[in-house]
Amino acid sequence: MKFIAKISFLILINCLPFVVLAQIKVACIGNSVTAGYGLSNPSKNSYPSQLQQLLGDKYVVGNFGHSGATLLKKGHNPYYKTKEFTDALNFKADIVIIHLGLNDTDPRNWPNFKNEFESDYSWLIDTLKKQNPNVKVFICQLTPIFSGHSRFKSGTRDWYDQIQQTIPQISKANQTRLINLSSNLYNRPDLFADNLHPNAEGAALIAQNVYQNLTGDFGQLKLATVFTDHMVLQRLKPIPIYGTATAGEEIEVQFQKKILTTITDLYGNWKAVFPASKHGGPFVLSVKTKKSTLNIKDILIGDVWLCSGQSNMDFKLKSAKGGKEEIKKNPLLRLYKLNAIAETDNTSWDSLTLAKTNQLEFFSGNWQQADSSSLQNFSAVGYYFGKKLTQEEKVPIGLIQVSVGGSGTESWIDRYTLEHDDLLVDMVSNWRKTDFIQQWCRERADLNLKNATSPLQRHPYQPCYNYEAGINPLTKFPINGVIWYQGESNANNIELHEHLFKTLVKNWRSKWNINLPFYYVQLSSIDRPSWPEFRNSQRLMANELTNVGMAVSSDLGDSLNVHPTNKQPVGERLARLALKYTYKKDIKANGPEAIKAVQVNNQVQISFANAIKLAIGDQKDLNGFELVNEKGQRFNVKATIHNLQVWLTIPKGEKVKKVVYAWQPFTRANLVNEAQLPASTFSMNIK
Repeated sequence: MKFIAKISFLILINCLPFVVLAQIKVACIGNSVTAGYGLSNPSKNSYPSQLQQLLGDKYVVGNFGHSGATLLKKGHNPYYKTKEFTDALNFKADIVIIHLGLNDTDPRNWPNFKNEFESDYSWLIDTLKKQNPNVKVFICQLTPIFSGHSRFKSGTRDWYDQIQQTIPQISKANQTRLINLSSNLYNRPDLFADNLHPNAEGAALIAQNVYQNLTGDFGQLKLATVFTDHMVLQRLKPIPIYGTATAGEEIEVQFQKKILTTITDLYGNWKAVFPASKHGGPFVLSVKTKKSTLNIKDILIGDVWLCSGQSNMDFKLKSAKGGKEEIKKNPLLRLYKLNAIAETDNTSWDSLTLAKTNQLEFFSGNWQQADSSSLQNFSAVGYYFGKKLTQEEKVPIGLIQVSVGGSGTESWIDRYTLEHDDLLVDMVSNWRKTDFIQQWCRERADLNLKNATSPLQRHPYQPCYNYEAGINPLTKFPINGVIWYQGESNANNIELHEHLFKTLVKNWRSKWNINLPFYYVQLSSIDRPSWPEFRNSQRLMANELTNVGMAVSSDLGDSLNVHPTNKQPVGERLARLALKYTYKKDIKANGPEAIKAVQVNNQVQISFANAIKLAIGDQKDLNGFELVNEKGQRFNVKATIHNLQVWLTIPKGEKVKKVVYAWQPFTRANLVNEAQLPASTFSMNIK
């Protein structure tokens, strides 16, 4: 009986109508990036092929890329004349992804026919809709063209930007969806061997981007990485809470007894902004969807400062003079140190470190209370700065440390700024062999990267790397200001550093969209010939830039050690600048400032500001002043203090033209004011 029943069941199944579920057709239209140019196996590794793997059997993805194709119909190789275009029309897709425009940056195309780009693109969209009125069209902002491209400076850079700005307008006019294919590739030049075509990993990132836009699947609910237990939020400014989740998902955010709801946008991003608040805490932040909840505990509201630079900012509290005695709990201080996965020391990195560096996973960390565990490895300069602020302001202070020993200023500036600066663009590509980068930095990078198999391997000394890996994730998070200790790795080229530093300050202020206070440390003293001129350059920039301040440290230098251990005065001098200029305290924050030098008979009389009283720092005699004669010869002279002037006696027979102070690389110069703040290195013509 069981056998008969089984036969009857099979007959019944075979008699049922056979239903075939139609697959959703996806047509990928484009140029060589779509076709998979340069890939060893495009049928497997091109972005349409990898998109097929992500979408699964419910979809069928067609690759209709044609290498060298232009969107412009009058371009040198118009897409609409290709076989791939005809095939795409016959495919009758349900979804179309268009990525065209890279080849329109060719000088044969954009200068001549750019005014036809919008109409030609609209024609293409309309033609596809005629084949299937229900087709869903996605048009793409372009994948990157990097500065190493041969035509980058001669026009491609500017024409590319014009096309990128035009494509969203075309999308809006034609009611299509927009995908930005540059968003997760622009900071990955390691994936573009010829500065134009992505490798298989790059194609995978394109496929992932397209997949997320098609499905809305941007992963589970996440907060930005800066949101962790023990954090500090900036007081007296609107408080943004932000992260990612599935597109279109409702997010409920609860903070300080207020509840806000928001909807994740088409690109998986969400943000809720709470009103500005005075200092206080601790608070709890709760973020919910229907499926998950995230809770962040022990949040304080106070002031957040970013501590950045190279090794003297990275210098640990436990290694500083008197630092071990400072390692104790401070309830008002919170620390967020972005730890590097490897030191830029005298070693060669392993393959895992190299891979993570390329993937911009160089920094990681979380907020911590200031206690014996977290303080010992935190920046000594940052700690003393924060400690002074908590003592004076009695509010929570959050310190974010992101610093890399040996890093140059150029590594902290974003790529777009460097690539669009006609001087700095030349240091972006081929950085390991250019004199723009200090030789020591190139040699150290070469050692760290000795085991790398790719010539495009990335490193934190590479221009823009530290911005992309460390600073960029922070720019949506409100802060109160920046303290900066860097310059040792740019002291070989003073003029270049002046341009870089001004660019850095402007760049960060534009990214945070606020005129951030920027307080920096003048280099100390050491036996390196260029340092007096460099210190003077830093002094002059403090007068040229707005809302900046400079802490002098030349009196704390070490003739042989680039890392002086006495960090407490440095941090406290930075704090004085912040207290005076940001917190508006009536205190002295600057040392004596030379304002003019006049010859009176056989004396040079130098007048100073920023002092009620001039004094000698740590010795009986006033040191550091030299005169320069008409032949450029420098010589020491006796210096004496007279009220707010320093008088120098001119030797008989000498004709002098200039006075310099603290002009030795390692100096014992010791002029201070009543607050014991030192005068800066300076050079001044005599009137």
